[in-house]
Amino acid sequence: MTRKQRKKKAFIAVICVFLAIILILAGLIYKNLLSPSFGITQPVSIYVDENKDFNDIMLQLKDKAKLKNPALFQKMAEAMNYPKNIKTGKYDIEPNMNCLQAVRMMRNGIQSPVKLTFNNARLKSDLAEKIGGQMMFGSGNLLAELDNSQVCSSLGFDTATITAMFIPNTYEVYWNIPVEQFLKRMKREYERFWTEARLEKAKSLSLSPIEVSILASIVEEETASKTEYPMVAGLYINRLRKGMLLQADPTVKFAVGDFALRRILFSHLEVDSPYNTYKYAGLPPGPIRVPSAAGIDGVLNYSRHNYLYMAAKEDFSGQHNFAVTLAEHNRNARRYQQALNSRGIR
Repeated sequence: MTRKQRKKKAFIAVICVFLAIILILAGLIYKNLLSPSFGITQPVSIYVDENKDFNDIMLQLKDKAKLKNPALFQKMAEAMNYPKNIKTGKYDIEPNMNCLQAVRMMRNGIQSPVKLTFNNARLKSDLAEKIGGQMMFGSGNLLAELDNSQVCSSLGFDTATITAMFIPNTYEVYWNIPVEQFLKRMKREYERFWTEARLEKAKSLSLSPIEVSILASIVEEETASKTEYPMVAGLYINRLRKGMLLQADPTVKFAVGDFALRRILFSHLEVDSPYNTYKYAGLPPGPIRVPSAAGIDGVLNYSRHNYLYMAAKEDFSGQHNFAVTLAEHNRNARRYQQALNSRGIR
């Protein structure tokens, strides 16, 4: 082998070693920086509020996202100055995400929205708990706003009617939205719900949207069957038009503060509350629950009939027997009372 050939062979060997080192380094870089850094098979959410520091975030990443190399994540976060630039929010860690992507996402405040849902809320406190439990501002801050007369007035409501502004649905919102902005968002959703068609139907009933919501809340508390909403709504509309007391048992339960009552007694009917529709004419001051879209539409599309009375069916189905006359109603009511007696319900 000539000297020239030996030099060429040595050069090739050096090149091979160099390429091998490059490949090893590339593999290490991929393994540590570019390959998935979390041991999860489904996305998990990391929540960062004003009280969270970098150590709290690291704990969440290790416990919830199964961070594989905390030391590497920390070094990368420090290199990108993330510990001094923490932004609040909800951040979704995906199974295929690497450290670089995760740090960049959280440092830049690239959040994933919350799919906010709320339904079946009776009291303001129930509503605040259902919503606040899903948001950074919490239930206490929301309830304080809903009890603030100036805040409610600025939104076009009062502290008794403010729950009518919340139309149960699924909304995409950012977890760290300030409570004031959230309320403005709910007002926009309320206005979007009340289309021209719905407003026209409310006007034909001589009711405001808020009054429709109040009546819808009574209808929903009165019957467990959505198919009965228009029928029950029609009955109460008949009573309103005749100037009769609504005499709605659910308003008495609300006034008493006991929603589990199965039997309304004469003592309950004497409770002095503006929500007691056995004592006070017209609609109560506010909704007795947060009405659903179905309940509101049940009022707007009420059934035209002559019924003025209703009594729960004796089969405890949650539906009702309707009557035009008081005599007929009393017969229906007796059957229900007898059913209560037979079951020992007092």
